[in-house]
Amino acid sequence: AYPFLITYKNKTQMACDISRGRLEACKDSVGGINAVYFVNKDNLGAITYDTTDTDVIESVAGTPDAYKFEVRGASTYTETPTSSRENGTTFFEQVLELQLPKLTKEDHQTVKLLAFGSPHVIIEDNNKNLLLAFLEYGGDITGGSIATGAAMGDMSGYTLTFTGMEKIPANFIASTGVPSVDLAAAGFTVVSGT
Repeated sequence: AYPFLITYKNKTQMACDISRGRLEACKDSVGGINAVYFVNKDNLGAITYDTTDTDVIESVAGTPDAYKFEVRGASTYTETPTSSRENGTTFFEQVLELQLPKLTKEDHQTVKLLAFGSPHVIIEDNNKNLLLAFLEYGGDITGGSIATGAAMGDMSGYTLTFTGMEKIPANFIASTGVPSVDLAAAGFTVVSGT
């Protein structure tokens, strides 16, 4: 009756049935983002996925530039899955909130270009995971501010909110635990800040 039934381990199941459980995780991870890498929209080339872990990206073609921004503190990345049984749809809203202290004329130009474009973004968390967000449709700046603050101790800088909707969650990039090595192995050319 269902056109997408598959045979799995001698029994028939729907392609969306899960096939593994999860143990309680050890308390050895931390929150936060260490860096983000912006890749201009449509510069990724063909993507190769791991044959075993099919949600993990092994490589991209064309050695795209990945522009590294170091971040600390208040920057966050959040994904929100939304499924509708009535409509038969699922999508994942991806939101990256960045806090970039200090105003400069160079950063002004970069922020302007990020607002005009819809970049792909690689998020490096504090556990050395690499997640490729805004993979298909790119991320758009949907909010934020460019502000001097009021008091001497206030932040003078940029807060940027990138939002996108994707068909799947952000993919992990194959990792050895050394992000710069992993990105080079995946085919990216990392361009660090000055």
